[in-house]
Amino acid sequence: MRRFFSAITGAAIALAFTFTGARAAEVTIGYQQIYNPWKVSIADGIMEKITGYKINWKKFNSGAKVITAMASGDVHISLAGSSPIAAGVSRGLPIELFWITENINDAEALVVRKGSNIKTVQDLKGKKLGVPFVSTTHFHTLFALEHHKVNPKEVKLLNMQPNAIAAAWERGDIDAAFVWDPALGRIKKTGTVLLTSGDLSKLGKATFDGMVVNKDFAKDNAKFMCQFVMAMAAADKAYRDNPKNFGPGSENAKKIVKLVGGDDKDVAGVLALYDFPDLKAQASNEWLGGGKDGGAAKALFFTSEFLKKEKKVDALLPDYGAVVTDKFVKAALAGGC
Repeated sequence: MRRFFSAITGAAIALAFTFTGARAAEVTIGYQQIYNPWKVSIADGIMEKITGYKINWKKFNSGAKVITAMASGDVHISLAGSSPIAAGVSRGLPIELFWITENINDAEALVVRKGSNIKTVQDLKGKKLGVPFVSTTHFHTLFALEHHKVNPKEVKLLNMQPNAIAAAWERGDIDAAFVWDPALGRIKKTGTVLLTSGDLSKLGKATFDGMVVNKDFAKDNAKFMCQFVMAMAAADKAYRDNPKNFGPGSENAKKIVKLVGGDDKDVAGVLALYDFPDLKAQASNEWLGGGKDGGAAKALFFTSEFLKKEKKVDALLPDYGAVVTDKFVKAALAGGC
């Protein structure tokens, strides 16, 4: 990881920027308890070395809390799932999606307790299912119920954060849960995967984790944004090139679990469930490119439809391509930092 990043030439000259009245090369970036390669960059201070900025890293337990923090101005950039991102932009929050952290694929799953006699989605009727509301897994939970013609009112859906889900599972308080790692790994030990987000994405409604930024901050700090994107791309490439370097007992795995919790023995298996798009894929119509017809924009539209149905947002945007930008990815591809 360090050798790869050393290829990026030096620390950038700090750019002065204006945000909530202050001028300083400083930024607050949020992250969540999700295993991904760029957590190693946080641990090693790579982003600071590349950009020259002072970065205040802030951990969140859910995307909903991320969006609240961004709405208050406390956070400039953060990781969030496609569902809370859709909620934020649909409510008019001045943020834009600029990086697909990961295509979720099989890294989020609906797990049922062994011995619960839940064999199909229909068997969830009358059962207690824990899920973080307004999350990607909440979106896919309701989509799964709809697809299998189960009325959500027939299932006891409980709004629980990942750590609470794992604790409730171990106490025997819930029968099923739709969640991500490290909580997912804990409940899998005594549960069975009924379906994954990858299964549901194949039915036409994808989910992802992405990085969003306050639009004013992005406009005033274009060079930082390009450098940040390059660092994210480098972290993903370091993993794709040498996934064994993230195996049990590795320094990379230890750094990741130190930030987000869990067991370093689980990191490699979790990372293998995700897909980490490279710069070209990010800029393509599959993800950030293509305007309103791009993959990310369409995913945000479908998710916002779900949120409106759930009365979490009042209205839909006329064009979700307007809240997705490929500007910084293209600048990074062109070496324009």
